[in-house]
Amino acid sequence: MYTCAACGQELFSSAAKYNSFSGWPSFWDVVDQGNVGLREDNSHGMRRVEAICNRCDSHLGHVFDDGPRDKTGLRYCINSCALELKADPA
Repeated sequence: MYTCAACGQELFSSAAKYNSFSGWPSFWDVVDQGNVGLREDNSHGMRRVEAICNRCDSHLGHVFDDGPRDKTGLRYCINSCALELKADPA
């Protein structure tokens, strides 16, 4: 499970991670829609959708519509420093 590095909120399952060849950790879905917020980001002269942690408002990365077509079609392009990988409890 990938969690928010700032607050520990569960964000992405490792089962939804894939290699987008972008150089960034990429996921095709979130673990729970209520855990990740989306908002418009017009910074740096671009129009993007920012992904944030709904618990602590931390910036996670951005969401694009060029993800796997056989899944959601979305690519959650996430900053690795915003994530912490937690092992499933044994």
